[in-house]
Amino acid sequence: MSHEQRFLRPNVIIEPLVDRFYAWLHTVAPVQASMNLAFRQLPNLESYLQSPQMHVAASNNPDLRGGYFINIAEERADEVRDLVAAIKRDRAPMLRFAEAVMRADALVRDEAAGFDLTPLYPRLPDELNGVVEIAYDTGNQPTVRFMEPLAYRSGAYAEQRQSVQLSLEPGVERPFVLSTPRLPGPDKLDLDLALRHGGLDELFAARLRPTTVARLREALEVPDEQVAQLERLLTDAPGQSEDRHIEAGGRVRYYGHACVLLQSPDAAVLTDPFINCDTNSTGRYLLNDLPDHIDLALITHGHQDHTVLETLLQLRGRIGAVVVPRTSRGNLCDPSIGLYLKTIGFNVIEADDFDEVELPGGKVTATPFLGEHCDLDIRGKSTYWVELAGKKFFIGADSSGIDPVLYRYVRADLGRADMAFLGMECDGAPLTWLYQPLLTRPVTKKMSDSRKLSGSNAEQAAGIVTELGAGEAYIYAMGEEEWLGHIMATSYRPDSYQLQQVEVFLGWCADNGVKAEHLLGQREWRW
Repeated sequence: MSHEQRFLRPNVIIEPLVDRFYAWLHTVAPVQASMNLAFRQLPNLESYLQSPQMHVAASNNPDLRGGYFINIAEERADEVRDLVAAIKRDRAPMLRFAEAVMRADALVRDEAAGFDLTPLYPRLPDELNGVVEIAYDTGNQPTVRFMEPLAYRSGAYAEQRQSVQLSLEPGVERPFVLSTPRLPGPDKLDLDLALRHGGLDELFAARLRPTTVARLREALEVPDEQVAQLERLLTDAPGQSEDRHIEAGGRVRYYGHACVLLQSPDAAVLTDPFINCDTNSTGRYLLNDLPDHIDLALITHGHQDHTVLETLLQLRGRIGAVVVPRTSRGNLCDPSIGLYLKTIGFNVIEADDFDEVELPGGKVTATPFLGEHCDLDIRGKSTYWVELAGKKFFIGADSSGIDPVLYRYVRADLGRADMAFLGMECDGAPLTWLYQPLLTRPVTKKMSDSRKLSGSNAEQAAGIVTELGAGEAYIYAMGEEEWLGHIMATSYRPDSYQLQQVEVFLGWCADNGVKAEHLLGQREWRW
């Protein structure tokens, strides 16, 4: 039986983990991972152990959806206690690194007064020696800059933290990824593999090409006691859709959230890959609808709903290159997306504004991304202009229209957009919801609430479309799909401000001769 041909089931999911927490940019990149572990994840685990019932009750309260509550039954509290002990024991270098960051920030804040910074270097915490530079900006404000490639070589980065948990799509919402660690279970295949491990590519290649249980056992280093869990993930027949390729013209498919596939007979471009694998779903495209080869995957920014490892890892062996925005190189709130993805095995192209990447029969141009990041100095964000199959597409993601003149410059360089894809989550989460562990100085709730993860409202979206001269405008679903609740944890009512603004924008489009839709589920365009 172990040598019979098998394929990977279409509804297999992978949850990449670090110390059993969901892996994303801020929990893998070493500086930010240390801060999150020390100042959010570990305190949250300890809070749970003080009152498991409170955490579980809050996790199931719709009004608290997306809060930092741990949704683990009280009878498993001992496993959480063991996890806390293991983190304190095994991740002590990361915890010390995070504390060192706070001490260094206080040192620089208190003693860098515009004079020579050389005397401060011997006073930096030992954990930061060789990893940081202290500098002034042109406004004479001091800052600590991290040399990220060196941080990946320091005690702040440990591949031993990494593992993967494989299972079949449960058909119900998974616990919120930013709060609840993933514990082992009888229906899970837990593998202590680094995220760059080549065996994962071998596994996911089995969606397209047959393999055997014996081959996968070897590639994934599956222990004897977990072979049964591996076999549950396999089937006798491939599940790929017959119409995943096209032979002529062009095609665009909307996969949900900010994920769009642009295709010609010669090339395929996928934006912000985040794709459902629940084969019981209807009205949406799934992983098995993707073409066998994707030339470029475009990442607009590093938030957990746009750089989604659980999708990217399943496609790593099928993507020619991942195009990511170049970051500010060492800013605490702006970790390098390129370095992060390279470290875990992806072929990466880093692009600055107006850099071009060629592909068969077309090209991609990186274009500016404005706002949406709580007014933090984050440069690792990009929109994209894609030219393929005779059309021009603007991939706007969550970029804001707070200064629509920016898009006038885009049009001056690149022409008129045929289709524009925009985000309009115009009342997003406050600053501290995502960035609190990275803040070296506290902010008031009033400050935090004023600085949000917000895209365009109706007026701003209209400004983007006007300046681009777009003939068609499409607003992607803003966390409305039920299948992505574990990532987004958003809740909308018909009278929600965001949905009201979408309706106002659609009305503006109708009045101004712009074809427009609010996308939800699947959608296809052919020409």
